[in-house]
Amino acid sequence: MFKQFYGMTMNPFEKGIKEKDAYMSNDLKEMISRLEYLNEARGIGLFTASPGSGKTFALRCFTKKVNPNLTKVIYLCFTTVTTTEFYRQFCISLGIEPSSRKSDMFKSIKDYMESMSTDKRVHYILVWDEAQYLNNDILKDLKLLMNFSMDSKDCFSLVLIGQPVLNNILEKQIHEALKQRIIINYNFGGLSEDEALEYIHSRLSLSGASPEIFDNNAVLAAYRSCAGSIRYLNIILTKALIIGAQHEKNVIDTDIIMAAANEISLH
Repeated sequence: MFKQFYGMTMNPFEKGIKEKDAYMSNDLKEMISRLEYLNEARGIGLFTASPGSGKTFALRCFTKKVNPNLTKVIYLCFTTVTTTEFYRQFCISLGIEPSSRKSDMFKSIKDYMESMSTDKRVHYILVWDEAQYLNNDILKDLKLLMNFSMDSKDCFSLVLIGQPVLNNILEKQIHEALKQRIIINYNFGGLSEDEALEYIHSRLSLSGASPEIFDNNAVLAAYRSCAGSIRYLNIILTKALIIGAQHEKNVIDTDIIMAAANEISLH
């Protein structure tokens, strides 16, 4: 209903925005540039941020830019699996027949990665999202998997994505060897006030709507309610559009934003 009322061709704050239409926030640009460096240098990358900050979307944008014949990105988010289940999922992702023995799967993965890197010149990037939930055994085995030719080369890269607590986990002595292999580490700062304004205007423009739908105070109120989270900002703004259309408000003001934020907080 609100799309018709505000003259929109789409909900500007919905999920599923195409990568080419992405608003390039500082965090988004920084993560993509670091992933591009990792793709060249190889090793381990660590990215942390609060939920809804856009980490996974930045990964999608990076994946769209790489040459799929030279760089293969494997995305895993099985956070509560056992070590054996991890190896099974990894084998399946690579097209390798899983074995009943972890040691056999370990060797199969190592051999496959070395062959692809050395013979085919294909670089695999294993991405593990929500990595703060991984158990110590999997983190330990990830380091062992990356040890090639007596630790003289990296045949694939590893990207760990998670919430800020992941940094604390990797500070533990048991993960010292893994932490030393991290060549890039980026912590999201969240949207700034200026970025929030630019983001909202860019999304409204994409939908064919006027940026004047939200007055400046409403934008500021929405920004202060979302704590830097793009996901939460999107939810608040969508709810505000629904409320605004229901009350036939041509301009979204602070009262509507606060009503939207309060309604969301009750769910």
